[in-house]
Amino acid sequence: MHTSPCSADPDYAEAVTQTRWPGVALHVVSGKGGAGKTTIAAALALALAHDGKRTLLMEVEGRQGIAQLFDTAPLPYTERKVAVAPGGGEVWALPVDPHEALLDYLEIFYNLRRAGSVLKKIGAIDFATTIAPGLRDVLLTGKACELVRRIDKNAPDAYQAIVLDAPPTGRIANFLNVNSEVSGLAKVGPIHKHAELVMSVIASPRTAVHLVTLLEEMPVQETVDGIEELRADGLPVGGIFVNMTRPAMLSADQLVQAREGTLPLDAVAAAAAAAGVRTDPALVAAALGLEARDHAARVDLETRERRRIDELDLPTFTLPMIPDGIDLGALYEIALLLRSEGVR
Repeated sequence: MHTSPCSADPDYAEAVTQTRWPGVALHVVSGKGGAGKTTIAAALALALAHDGKRTLLMEVEGRQGIAQLFDTAPLPYTERKVAVAPGGGEVWALPVDPHEALLDYLEIFYNLRRAGSVLKKIGAIDFATTIAPGLRDVLLTGKACELVRRIDKNAPDAYQAIVLDAPPTGRIANFLNVNSEVSGLAKVGPIHKHAELVMSVIASPRTAVHLVTLLEEMPVQETVDGIEELRADGLPVGGIFVNMTRPAMLSADQLVQAREGTLPLDAVAAAAAAAGVRTDPALVAAALGLEARDHAARVDLETRERRRIDELDLPTFTLPMIPDGIDLGALYEIALLLRSEGVR
């Protein structure tokens, strides 16, 4: 695993073994589609659950991604244990449904769950959350903030941390900045008050927004833009998870030769022939030369993009490509890597 420049510093590493984000209860995980956002959220929940802790992993996009990762049946709108972490910790999961979140809201603020059920039957809830997407977001984030308040009150059923698998980077600032999202909907009244209550948690040191990226131009640019937007809205940025990294397969000298097209292909062809390759060794060598040039180009691209990530000056976690795909064992492997980089 590659380490960030910060984690390579022994003094820094000693400091972060205690905690990466002191006081943070809500970890919001976002990222460009395809970057492994849900995988990192799940691994983060496992890492935070080590040593007997309980964490809750939430999702808000209705994809049942958590159930797929933990190889379980589709999850209902209820808190359910999905994994046991090393040291006896537990990961619980909750897929938040906007309909059920609205029913919770009606019950908490108006004691109207039965009336809400009637509204759901006649389609009023679909209508409300469709015409007012800001209302949908405040309901979804509101559930996470309710769970944070449960922690702050030392409730018997409180978790030690909440991990929210949030919408992609392009929508994350609007999703979290619920005050601006509902400003055109309600400037006073219970909805506005509820939005302010949500923002008192989201925009506080109790929350950290993490972004997942790949070492490619578009994901890194979205990460840079997302951080700028989050900061402009006064939302707390946590760390960057650089996912699916691949080691260089050539030495520094070989990379120079690959870029210049000066690799000793005759020697490669001779080695192929000696190894018993039946295909024309010269063709094999030529193909390997092209592959080497492509590999050097990828290494150069990733080096440039990594430099852009490092310039953001945020805690950065570098995670490898898992060759055989993501299953439950891979999640535990990634969680252990996060622990080795100081996630507590």
